Amino acid sequence: MKYLLLPKAVEMLSKLSPHLQKKFWKQVRLLLNNSRHPSLRAKKYDESENIWQARIDDHYRFYFKIEKDIYVIIKLRAHTD
Repeated sequence: MKYLLLPKAVEMLSKLSPHLQKKFWKQVRLLLNNSRHPSLRAKKYDESENIWQARIDDHYRFYFKIEKDIYVIIKLRAHTD
């Protein structure tokens, strides 16, 4: 699998601290190697739009679609309970 960051995701990523950016890239590597890795907690977020959610850490998530063999990362955002 490959990944693609949409412009909105790139913009949001640039606003995160270097520490959170590092965590994000670690999680992307995990996603590429094993989408079921426990630390990702990947799950379907919006069935009708085929959008998935995965965790960066306890407080941040990223959202993506799966298109053929590409994870298209749509956005990143703070997670609220």
